Amino acid sequence: MAVKYIAVEGPIGVGKTTLAKMLTNRYGGRLVLERHEENPFLGVFYKDRDRFAFQTQIFFLLSRFKQQQEFLSGELIASHVISDYFFGKDRIFATLNLNRDEFALYEHIVSLFEKNIPLPDLVVYLTAAPQILMKRINERNRSYEKNIDIDYLSKVCESYSKYFFHYNSTPLLVINTENVNFATEPEQFEYLIERIDNLKPGTSYLVPVK
Repeated sequence: MAVKYIAVEGPIGVGKTTLAKMLTNRYGGRLVLERHEENPFLGVFYKDRDRFAFQTQIFFLLSRFKQQQEFLSGELIASHVISDYFFGKDRIFATLNLNRDEFALYEHIVSLFEKNIPLPDLVVYLTAAPQILMKRINERNRSYEKNIDIDYLSKVCESYSKYFFHYNSTPLLVINTENVNFATEPEQFEYLIERIDNLKPGTSYLVPVK
């Protein structure tokens, strides 16, 4: 099946942006990156999640919706689009972080948006253990991630696992990145490209070549 719109997903620190850039270099087209640094609430959210969860979530929701509308207006017909996030991920974090009343309001808002967002041809779901993700987050040393703790990261990973365990809206390719480095192992990346070019419906798993 033809794959023109690929969304790369997974928990914080798993390598979404790196892989999205590599796929864009291979296929061409447009690279769409999530704008974490534009969210003014993100840094304080990691310090006080209960207080700033709703503001952080709504800012991301509106930003993601605006960005999706910008790059999906007729462009998928012409070329590839590679994104380092999937719009559906917004609900993963809303479910995890919002209280009951906040989530009810969130659901009302997001229901107005979702019907206008086309699904990707493929979601590539990257996974790794929380301890490995924590190490990667510390190594990249982003200021707004300094207050992420292992307990929260474990909850994020669990929420992703639950979401994609039941996911069947598009083809899904699951990759455990603990022993994968597409940037330094060309044969692993070429194997991934082969799997994408010969994509089949449903959920599949990529076991990298050694």
